[in-house]
Amino acid sequence: MKTYTLEVQRYKAAASHHGLVNIKLDGLLVPRPTPEGQEPAHVLSMSEADARSLMMLLKSQFLEIDKRKARSQR
Repeated sequence: MKTYTLEVQRYKAAASHHGLVNIKLDGLLVPRPTPEGQEPAHVLSMSEADARSLMMLLKSQFLEIDKRKARSQR
C-alpha cells in the first residue's frame, strides 16, 4: 500500500450536496515511505491558520445542513 502526505496550501471553497461535504483546496500530494514496523497511514498536514479556516468552512456547511432539516429532526 502506498502512503501519501497531503500538504494543504490554500482552501478555496466548501459545499455540501447529497450528504457529502466537498472542499476545494490547493495542495501538494507527496508519496512517503512507511517506516518498518508501523502501519501505513496517510498524513494531512496544514498550518494552524489553515486548520482554523477548515474548521470555519465545516461549521458553515453544518449550519447549512441543519437549516434544511425539518424542525422535528433538530
